[in-house]
Amino acid sequence: MSKRIVAALLCLGAVAGPARAQVIVYEVEPHHTFVTFEVVHNGTSTTRGRFDTVTGSVTLDPAAGIGRADIQIETASVNSGSKPFDEHLRNKDFFDVTAFPRASFQGSAFTFEAGKVVRVAGTLTLLGVAHDVVLEARRFNCYQNPRSKRDTCGGDFETTITRSKWGMGFGLPGIPDSVRLVVQIEAVRP
Repeated sequence: MSKRIVAALLCLGAVAGPARAQVIVYEVEPHHTFVTFEVVHNGTSTTRGRFDTVTGSVTLDPAAGIGRADIQIETASVNSGSKPFDEHLRNKDFFDVTAFPRASFQGSAFTFEAGKVVRVAGTLTLLGVAHDVVLEARRFNCYQNPRSKRDTCGGDFETTITRSKWGMGFGLPGIPDSVRLVVQIEAVRP
């Protein structure tokens, strides 16, 4: 084979590049997505709550092993099941929803095993303060929803944070600093 033909084939290969994996953007499905929290209350019982309004998107490319998440949480949507407690959670002692109407998670480093997400590292912004967190997948699956006929991915992800790092120190030490966060998420392909 002549040097010119070899050079032409090499150039063609460089232009074409390797076959590209498919990057898919999923939109958060609000009826199956909640961020919940758990904290021990004065050493007796576990207090739980959730945020009812979560929006955003998740971008996945399992073949390339990459992903991104942009999750927005409306802090005023906090719901503990007790209206008086919800009002306390909304004030300056906790979420200060007037000054900080949103919390967010920007996932920038996805870890895949056998094509499934097992971990997402990113930045949690709460009360205007940003810190890195790692969400561990407790379950993850992608499937075609039989009702909507749309591709859907989701799972349960969790981490434990130290709330005082974000400036939430009310009630310490009676109310522990350690808070378990669980993200129940489903996202659908438009």
